[in-house]
Amino acid sequence: MHLKVKSSLKSGISSQRVFRVDRDSTIAFMGKDARVYATPALIWHVETVCRDLLLSHLHGTEDSVGTRVEIDHLAPSFEDSEISVEARLVKLSGREATFEISAFDGSEKICRGRHTRFIVDKAQFAARLQKKRSIVSSGT
Repeated sequence: MHLKVKSSLKSGISSQRVFRVDRDSTIAFMGKDARVYATPALIWHVETVCRDLLLSHLHGTEDSVGTRVEIDHLAPSFEDSEISVEARLVKLSGREATFEISAFDGSEKICRGRHTRFIVDKAQFAARLQKKRSIVSSGT
């Protein structure tokens, strides 16, 4: 597949977005006094920021899928905290985009890491999924 991305997609572009930690984004298994921002919710927010940044530099026929997440969840954040997630594109190799990410909760840095996404043609990706569904449903 030949990329049709806009010329604006290059290393160094960045984005930041603020999320509020709602109840569904916290852990519950340690009781109400230890209800803090869950790592899977943090990863969801990281992926959202990176995907949205890419989408602003892709054509409507393209999207991206996450392929790798490497994070250090450094500190807890409480329910109702505002979390600022920042992403910076550090490498673009063909269809593979690698981001450095960080997150802050207003009092300290709570996350650092890297996230990799793969740019896909939506129609080709849908066809690939359909082919896999056929294989899975046939038991082959």
